[in-house]
Amino acid sequence: MPHTILVTAPKLGAAGTAKLEAAGCRVLYLTGTKDAAEVAAILAAEPVDAVISRTFDLPEAAMRACPTLKVVTKHGVGVSNIDLPGATRLGIPVYVTPGANSQSVAELAIGLMLAAARRIAWMDHEVKAGRWSRAQDGQQLAGRTLGLVGFGQIGQRTAAIAMAMGMKAVAYDPALAGPSPLAGVEIVPTLEDLLPRANVLSLHVPLTDRTRGMIGRAQFERMPPRAILVNTARGPVVNEPDLVAALRDGLLHGAGLDTTMEEPIPAGSPLLALANVVLTPHVGASTPDALEAVSAIAADNVLGYLGGRPPDPAWCFNPEVLASGARPP
Repeated sequence: MPHTILVTAPKLGAAGTAKLEAAGCRVLYLTGTKDAAEVAAILAAEPVDAVISRTFDLPEAAMRACPTLKVVTKHGVGVSNIDLPGATRLGIPVYVTPGANSQSVAELAIGLMLAAARRIAWMDHEVKAGRWSRAQDGQQLAGRTLGLVGFGQIGQRTAAIAMAMGMKAVAYDPALAGPSPLAGVEIVPTLEDLLPRANVLSLHVPLTDRTRGMIGRAQFERMPPRAILVNTARGPVVNEPDLVAALRDGLLHGAGLDTTMEEPIPAGSPLLALANVVLTPHVGASTPDALEAVSAIAADNVLGYLGGRPPDPAWCFNPEVLASGARPP
């Protein structure tokens, strides 16, 4: 009997789709409400073997309702929408697709950094409105220091581009042991060591209990005057009210945000009224190149696991399941 794969989105990249079809899989997509409720309804009604998870929540109750479910892979690397403890209790390994979208996210981080430094979005709006408003307080980034919180593949690629522009790069990553994996980047032991040097602070960490709200007023006050924050990680890593206050009172020069506390941003959010904020709608990994690469690895993850060839254990967010015996393929 062919495996049944649920993609929690209306479609999957052509590369991943081709792999699943070649393996004879029955692939289910969202076609109705296109939300978490539809995901739960499909899992309760269909003999799903694997889930390729996009952005909607995947709670324990939804997974528990599907006794055939054996493996979940994230379409990306952030698993904050997946109930990881619940999956672990059910014996379901949760994999990610590391590196596949790193270049696209890094390029957006650099784009947000440049836009915030030079007030590009604000001037574009002004010119299109018929006003020749020339902001002349923009920051030249060459010679300034980029501080990276998290130094995995996205952080490393962001640093490489920044250094090519003439910036210095310093990184903090509690998971990193040993020397810097990228020549020219200094690794510091604590966030407190990083902050006073970071003219630009770029966030590249997953959302966990440890990272939730890790950047707030106290951290902004330790940064150099008129620093810039870039967040292409997860919105709740930043204390948003503290960020708004720091932007309003000039403690920060600007911010470039691809992720926010609430998504979509509510109409009354104070971020929408700040001229020194550049906002994008969580699209760091949403280029055709990245989506194709991620879809292919996600398909390989589920096909490999179901076929008795599990992916690299380092890609599994709950490896204790593998050690204790996951649901059999």
